Parts: sequence; C-alpha cells; structure tokens
Amino acid sequence: MKPLYFDYNATTPVHESVVLAMLPYFTDKFGNPGCAHLHGLEARKAVDMARSRLAGLINAQPEQILFTSCATESNNLVLQGILKPGDELIISAVEHPSVSQPARELELNGIRLITAPVDGNGLVDPHKVMSLVSSRTRLISIMLANNEVGTIQPVAQIASALKTRDILIHTDAAQAVGKIEVDVLKLGVDFLTIAGHKMYAPKGIGALFAARTHILKPMLSGGGQEKGLKPGTENIPYIAGLGRAADLAAPDLEQEAKRQDNLGQKFMSSLPRVCPDTLLHAAGAPRLPGTMSVGFGGYRAGDILSGMVACGLSASAGAACHGGSPKMSGVLEAMGVDPHYGMGTIRFSWGRMTTLNDIDQLLTRLRYIFKHFLKKTTPKPHGSA
Repeated sequence: MKPLYFDYNATTPVHESVVLAMLPYFTDKFGNPGCAHLHGLEARKAVDMARSRLAGLINAQPEQILFTSCATESNNLVLQGILKPGDELIISAVEHPSVSQPARELELNGIRLITAPVDGNGLVDPHKVMSLVSSRTRLISIMLANNEVGTIQPVAQIASALKTRDILIHTDAAQAVGKIEVDVLKLGVDFLTIAGHKMYAPKGIGALFAARTHILKPMLSGGGQEKGLKPGTENIPYIAGLGRAADLAAPDLEQEAKRQDNLGQKFMSSLPRVCPDTLLHAAGAPRLPGTMSVGFGGYRAGDILSGMVACGLSASAGAACHGGSPKMSGVLEAMGVDPHYGMGTIRFSWGRMTTLNDIDQLLTRLRYIFKHFLKKTTPKPHGSA
C-alpha cells in the first residue's frame, strides 16, 4: 500500500527544483560570502538573489529581508528584540508556541501580556483587539494563518487601525507564505515571519521581513551578518533553496490555491460516507486552501491516527509541534469546540504534490478504517448540531 502524505502544515517535501538549486552550494560553489574573492563573491551573489526573490514574493524590498534558521528564531527575534520591562504585548489566543511561549517568558520578566480571544471560527475581532490597546502597548503579534485549523486572521484591518498609534505589529506568516497572497504593503505590518520548510524549502531556514531593522536587538553577538541580527556564516545552500522556493510559488499562487481548495471540497463532500457525524472547524472563516481540520464526533484522535498509520496515511491530531496530548488542543479550546468533536479532531493538510487520486485514496482508506478499526467512545451530546 503506497504511503500517502496529508501533513503539509507540519512540513512540506523539499521540491525537486529546490534540491537542484541547492546542490552546487554544497560542492563547487562552497565559498564564504564574507570573503572578497571569486568563491566568496559567488556565494554572496546567491544570497543576494535569494533575498531578492523572497522579497518579490511578499512585495518587500530586498534589504528588508533577514535570513534566520527558522520561523521560531524569527518570532523570538521580534518579541525578544523589541520589548522591555513595562511594555505591553498583545497576542491572540491561538498563536503558535513559538510566539506564545516567549510571550509568557517575557511576562515573567516584567512585560504585561494580554491575550485577545477568538470566536468559534478561530478569528480575532479587530475591534476587540483595539479595545485592549493602552498607552503601554508596544507590540501586537497576530498570526496570519493558523497552523491547526487554517483560519486567516484580519491582520490588515488591525494594522490599519494602528496607523495613527506608535505601536508595532508583527504577524507569524509561516503557514501563509507560498500558499496564499502575502503582501506586506497591503497587510501594513512592521514584521512578518517566514518558514522555509512550510513552502518546499528544507528545514533549518527561515526569514524575517522587517520594515525597520534598526529597532531590533540581536539575540547573539558575532560577526555582524544579516545586519548584525543573525551573526554567523550564512547557510548558503539553504538560503539558495529558500530563494528557489519563493520563485516556485510566485507564478501560479492563485491557480494552485484554487486547485487545493477544489481538493478540499471533494474531500468534505465525500466525508459523510466515511463518518456521518463530522465537523469542519473554522468552516465560517477564510481559511488556507489546503487545510481541513475535521472533528469526528465520538471518536478519539489517537485511535483514528493509529488506524491511519496502519493504512499508510500520514496526518496530525492538532499541531505536530505539540502533539501527543490526551486533551483537546489549545486552539480548539480557545475556539470553544465541543469535546465531542474536539477529542476526535484530525488535521488533513495537502499541497503541490497532492493529486485528486490521492484524495480518493484517502477517502477509501478512511472508510476502511472507520469500518474495521474504530468504535465510538462517546454518544453525540443531546442538542449538539
């Protein structure tokens, strides 16, 4: 049975053209970009080209792109590089741990942390966010697209409301860049986080868009690379790979998003034949086209995943970064999801390599799993929709 992958939100395969773009920088073009000789200049050219390509994808200027090792580093660079004791930070209740965890640590060091609630679709209300702003507010960090349920947040509306205020806005766009249009000018953000391994580049490379780099403080000291904010010799092969991944995403972004959305419609329309009692989380919100977080009423996610593993299917229960918990995920709790569905939630996510036949196979194998592997653990609550 051919293994099938439906966990693109956890990580994407490295695209073949990205691998090819990286290979020369492991061998012939191995130079250090800080050196003023042929090999060094060759490496510097690769960094500059990748920076330009990534900037083009999000409508930024090349000098506003900083390369990092991952989205977690980018997020920490913003939060820890801006805030000082006495400042106020506002985040959403559904942020990735790479934002929420450093935010809590900053709170222990004198930062006032305020969490904006979300509705049943995982959306923050821009008016509610603005009502939380005070004279002490220094930074607002709201993710662009949620990693678990795919909700796309109204970041541009919040940024617009902040125009007359001396408040910075950051968005973790790790799940969005390369999947939907991301335009930093339209969003109006000061900082935006990018993850390479969510857009067909390798793990271990990320980036940060910074409209104003001079206000950031480095977390490390060293040789001054990336404007002194990411000291250390540049990872040329991975930077070149991220540049190629940006180049790959740009030409057909809208068309590919529509194709993935069609796969989702096919999946959801056929799912009742797998399990009649299902709930698509965040169905009433704008969502990523390749993310389907589905609650299977009365089942346990761990049991479903065990059956999927036996049938060669890969997906996640909640977010892969903090999975394995026996309780409902924090995102679903913040959304107020009924545990009847929350405890049986599986996140299916797909991407460029996923075909219609893959979706058909997924449905066929799920039908087999629900028929032969699973038993309901709880009845449907009285009055549940």
